[in-house]
Formats: sequence, structure tokens, C-alpha cells
Amino acid sequence: MTPFSAKSKPNALIGVGLRHSHYAQALSNDPINQQIDFVELHAENFFAAGGIARELLNDVSEKYHVSIHGTSLGLGSNMAVPAQTLEQFAQVVNASQAKWVSEHLCFNRAEVKGQTLHSGDLLPLAYNYESLAILSNNIAQVQDKLKRPILIENLSAYVEASVLDHNQQDELTEFEFLIALCNKAGCGLLLDINNLIVNALNQQQKDVAAHVYAKIETLPVNLVGEIHLAGFSNNKVNGFIVDDHANAVSEQCWTLYRKTKAKFGNVPTLVEWDNSLPTWEVLVDEAQKARE
Repeated sequence: MTPFSAKSKPNALIGVGLRHSHYAQALSNDPINQQIDFVELHAENFFAAGGIARELLNDVSEKYHVSIHGTSLGLGSNMAVPAQTLEQFAQVVNASQAKWVSEHLCFNRAEVKGQTLHSGDLLPLAYNYESLAILSNNIAQVQDKLKRPILIENLSAYVEASVLDHNQQDELTEFEFLIALCNKAGCGLLLDINNLIVNALNQQQKDVAAHVYAKIETLPVNLVGEIHLAGFSNNKVNGFIVDDHANAVSEQCWTLYRKTKAKFGNVPTLVEWDNSLPTWEVLVDEAQKARE
């Protein structure tokens, strides 16, 4: 399989995360829908075989290009992806004719007292060579099944991996790890700018934009296959800003997107808004801001 490499496009493709309350309008003949190039769907919402979920998936894929985003594979987990989960994931990818497929830089499964437990959350990894080997093996399992490279999204994390396991210590920086992973596994990177902003704010960085862009600048242009933009609520949870995708794209995110786009060119860009959902019109307007 050919390793991932982003290709330059004459025009940026701009999409939005398509969530349940917007299904009807997104599938209507409303002229506003012509402003959307693609939509992102969460794979797990369509794991059920047949029925209305699969019909909806078919309807969406007939109208839009689709990006499939996973939250259940847990590619950093120290065990192979369960065969049934991977089969369901592959069926969704194939049925939607997905142009992009992505997952997170995280783990979510572990064996505890002989039982495999799923955290239901995206837990952070240590940026070390052990994690790199585990991730690469599991990504290879997925890519072999799909017969295509996937994209891995940088994570918003609220604890360091060493807090979860004192034996796990970082040996690389986050972006050294991401670059090494893409090169070793042949995958690409889904660059989530909002995740970087949330992490920097929680780390109490003095100049968030400068701190984040210094990281972005280290990335090779050919590794970034998609960009995510989002906003977050100002309300803190246990002292942390949470990456809740419950607001419009922040001004910090727009500022960084302008600089990021200047570096990476016309990379497909998605606006995420998952909680406290606005009207479809407001979401499409956010996409238009990205296009402009």
C-alpha cells in the first residue's frame, strides 16, 4: 500500500460535521446545501447493519462527499482492534464511499483482571517508542482491512499518560511522535487546530497562538490530509477548558487557520460543532468563513 501523501488541490474543500438534528435539512433541496463540499459522519452511529441508519448513510453519500471519523478503534490500545468492531467500521467506510477516514491518537481499551474493558473515552498516550510500535501495528491492521491509508488526529488531553501509568514516560515531543508515526505507519495527519488551542490554554501558555503555530511549523506539508476547526465553551470543568465543540470557531482558531492554510495550501477543512448545536444555516455560515 502506498504511504499517505497529501496532494495539492486547486480549491479548498470545506465541510461540516453532520449531526442528527441537521439530517433532514442537509438532505433537502435547500440551495444553502450547495455551499457544503463534504460532511463528516461518526462511524459508530452507523454500525447497525441495515435499517434506517444504513439508509441514511446511503442517502448522505449520494448527496455529499463523506469523511468517516472513528471514536472506537482505540489504536493506541495494547491489543489488536477487535475483529467485529473493525468489520463494522470497514462496512461504514465502504458503504459511504468515504473520501477520508480518520481516528484519534489515543487508547480506550485495556485488559483488567482478564477482561477487556472499554473506557468510552479518548485517553492519552505516552509519546515513546513503545506507544509508537503499538500504534503502528494497529494502524497497519486497519489500513490492511480498508486497503487505504487513514488519518490520525492529534488529541486534546487533560492528563499526561504518566499520570495514568507511572511507567509510561514521554521520549518524544507530541509532534516528533506524530511525524514518526506517519512515516512508520504510512498514515496521514488530521490536524485539529482547536485541540492544540485547548491544550495550550490548559497548560497556561502565555502566547497560545505562537505556541501552537511553533508546533504546526514543524510538520512536513505532505503529511496533513485534513484540518479541523472548532470552538469550545468558556465554562471550565474541574479547572480545565473542555474540547466540547459547543460554540462557534474561536478567533484564535481562525487566526491560526489563516497561517496554517498559508503553509499547507488547499487542505480539506471541516468545521466541527457537536454540542449546543446551532441552526443548519449558522453552521453553513461557519463553513463559508473558512472558504473565504
